[in-house]
Amino acid sequence: MQCTLCPRQCGALRTNDAGQGFCQLPEGMLIARIAPHLWEEPPVSGARGTGAVFFSGCTLRCAYCQNGDISHRNAGRPFTPRELADAMRRLVDAGMHTISFITATPYVHQILRTLDLYRPPVPLVWNTSGYETVETLRMLDGIIDVYLPDLTHRSEAMGRLCAKAPDYFERASAAITEMVRQTSAGSPQYNEEGVMTRGTLIRHLILPGLTSESIALLDWVRDCLPAGVPVSLMRQYIPMNGVSIKGLDRSITEREYRRVRDHMLALDLPGFLQEPESASADFVPVFCRDESYI
Repeated sequence: MQCTLCPRQCGALRTNDAGQGFCQLPEGMLIARIAPHLWEEPPVSGARGTGAVFFSGCTLRCAYCQNGDISHRNAGRPFTPRELADAMRRLVDAGMHTISFITATPYVHQILRTLDLYRPPVPLVWNTSGYETVETLRMLDGIIDVYLPDLTHRSEAMGRLCAKAPDYFERASAAITEMVRQTSAGSPQYNEEGVMTRGTLIRHLILPGLTSESIALLDWVRDCLPAGVPVSLMRQYIPMNGVSIKGLDRSITEREYRRVRDHMLALDLPGFLQEPESASADFVPVFCRDESYI
């Protein structure tokens, strides 16, 4: 295939075994973990967890990524649609509330083939960096029940410096607007267990020294999206992946967190506030081992 799935629009050749684009991914699926996951937001994980499928590769190059081995270096094992369908069936049999496709954009075509073989009877979650094209998202319209996008950078300078994507906000804001349109265009829907069955939940990671960007992004959510779209405010940042950018070599301070939290509360945005204990490498899953796959 000549790939144009992400905003980079490489048009690069991807065969089943190799890729020449920005992501360097093949067309065939590489997956680093398929297992129950308890650490997503409560409406996604519920009490029993989400069935998390961590795909290898990413359309961004976030300098601080906590999953650098799979997002930067494409660690993972090959899976066919049939093999993934069988694994998802095992996740459902294990009682998962939802199935989460994590950084799955490069594999949209393969995922659609997988869902033709087996459509899990639980909500499907698209867990993404937010760096998407509207055209690719429209391939998922009516298929994905819940979107879980990041919204991380506001300025071109920070998008370029941190993620090698100066157009990050332009692309992510358009993508999130499309996600909200697809999923009820406002307040999410929940089942009797408090699990989101339809909706968009935006995640924002507070970065050290960049609280003004956080505030600008929260303002955009309030001003440009329908009322009722929730935000998960994350304070889990710790320096990882050998990040060397000045200022990103430390965790956020309590003062930085309170400034952004208080602004979110003043805007009356619904959502979730992450516990301070989340800023730990202990929450990084184990990838690419035999025990990483259900």
